[in-house]
Amino acid sequence: MMVSMKKAVLFPVLVGFILSMAAGIALAEEKIGVLEPQKVLSQHPKMAQVSKQVQAIVQKKQAEAKSAIEKEKDNKKKEEIYKTKRNEAATEEQKLMAPLFKDIDLAIRSVAKAKGLTVVISKTRVFVGGVDITEDVIRELKKKAQ
Repeated sequence: MMVSMKKAVLFPVLVGFILSMAAGIALAEEKIGVLEPQKVLSQHPKMAQVSKQVQAIVQKKQAEAKSAIEKEKDNKKKEEIYKTKRNEAATEEQKLMAPLFKDIDLAIRSVAKAKGLTVVISKTRVFVGGVDITEDVIRELKKKAQ
């Protein structure tokens, strides 16, 4: 009875050890890239143009809201007008930014594949390590823009 009790305790420990070894090997095979998303976005060749468009839309929606709010007496309706115009501006901004995000995603994937990276994460989430591909992604974006 004592021998079977030892086996019952040792078997789960052994399985846990083997699984942790396998996980360690899997992690060792991962090649991690890091990048600065804000820097990549700010360096996108179309970012300046899109920023101007976004700013124009925000100003237009603010003017529309101000005009409609000035005509309205009910505070609840004023708040609804403000929220509606803010949401309209956010939707328009998302439509304008979507192609940039798609370009960035494709550039990240291209650079990661070329460098044999299996994982790419934001540099702000990493304390130590990883291959910084920020400048490579920016170069890829500029190359695709030409």
